[in-house]
Amino acid sequence: MDTRFPFVDWFRNSSPYINAHHGRTFVILIEGEAMASGRGEQLVQDLTLLHTLGVRLVVVFGIRPQVRRALDEAGIVPQHHQGRWVADETIMAWVERIAAEQRLWLEARLSPGLPNTPLHGIEMTVVSGNLVMAKPLGVRDGIDFDHSGEVRRVRAQAIEGLLEGGSLVVLPPLGFSSIGEVFDLDAAEVACHAATALGADKLILLGESCGLFDRSGQLQRQLTPDEAEPLFQQAAPSSELARHLGAACAAARHGVARTHLLSWHDHDALLGELFTRDGVGTMITEHRYEQLRNAELGDIGGLLELLEPLERRGMLVPRSRERLEYEIDDYLVIERDGMIIGCAALHTFDEAAMGELACVAVHDDYRGGARGALLLAEIERRARRLGLSALFALTTHTTHWFFEHGFRLADIEALPPLRRDTYNHARKSKILVKPLA
Repeated sequence: MDTRFPFVDWFRNSSPYINAHHGRTFVILIEGEAMASGRGEQLVQDLTLLHTLGVRLVVVFGIRPQVRRALDEAGIVPQHHQGRWVADETIMAWVERIAAEQRLWLEARLSPGLPNTPLHGIEMTVVSGNLVMAKPLGVRDGIDFDHSGEVRRVRAQAIEGLLEGGSLVVLPPLGFSSIGEVFDLDAAEVACHAATALGADKLILLGESCGLFDRSGQLQRQLTPDEAEPLFQQAAPSSELARHLGAACAAARHGVARTHLLSWHDHDALLGELFTRDGVGTMITEHRYEQLRNAELGDIGGLLELLEPLERRGMLVPRSRERLEYEIDDYLVIERDGMIIGCAALHTFDEAAMGELACVAVHDDYRGGARGALLLAEIERRARRLGLSALFALTTHTTHWFFEHGFRLADIEALPPLRRDTYNHARKSKILVKPLA
């Protein structure tokens, strides 16, 4: 039903995510280019909204473009090696100054008030400090990196205490040594180590690109670290893509449930990724959030919701909750982020060495992605393991889909005797058979 207020439908659909994200820990990296371009104000509003919804936030910020601009204006040309500049005393003074300015800017914008915004009057406590311990990069290929460093460890227990107290934690790209030195760090590395040390639920990397694309230019919604690794190897060393992919893959392999690659150019990216089912960027996860698996009793509600529209249109024979419960072991489902978006069943007739491919269904929003073919392939594998010699299907609407997947028309005599006796002649379903030899 249409509504005068489109946001109401969005709000209703986002409510499961509002509930799911409450109390979760997110580490969010905002690259320096986002702040330099003037996107900081909008991002601060989004961060404040997440905080009010109960998300525990750790925000890491980059300062590379701001430091480069300051060095250019001062006529300073830094020495570069292995994708990092050598942070001598002069450069480090600029790094510390700009990191402090950026931190103060964030703290000011995240302070109570936010006048002229929907979040006016919301009170937040923002905390930073010596929360990242570092060590020097040292001498490499004969070059002393001086104050350029790498993360040694993140003080996870201290950060946890701050988050438990309701604070938003801000981490600059700086680290501190045990003898009081300060080191210039890569912001993506800080974010990765923070997410790993905290066992964060999400690591969100806001950079130039809105995600990863295949050779045809199609946005890749989800990849495992192994699938993303070739893209990391192909990326230019020290580029943002290389830094973000390296952080994403490392985080996924060390227990961070999901890492999201988003573009700060897209004003809706952060909230769109977090509060819609499909998101807007690329997610790196060790375990796929869309999976094909055996159905369970807990899936009954999702199956009924998936099948009801198709039954109403006459495409499927109505199935009661009791029947689904009785036959649940025959079903496969495709689950996407907690929602059943596809299913199929294999009912066996051992006396005829045949199986019925039944109840093939894919949610309207997820058709066109070869999920029906995926279900069929798994049903065929299951049928072969059971020693069946053929599959059959009854359909009134999708005959050509079955033709495209190797089925051929047959008459009623081709059905197993038990299924022949229960054939609904009034429905006049087409009978299709596919040998499995």
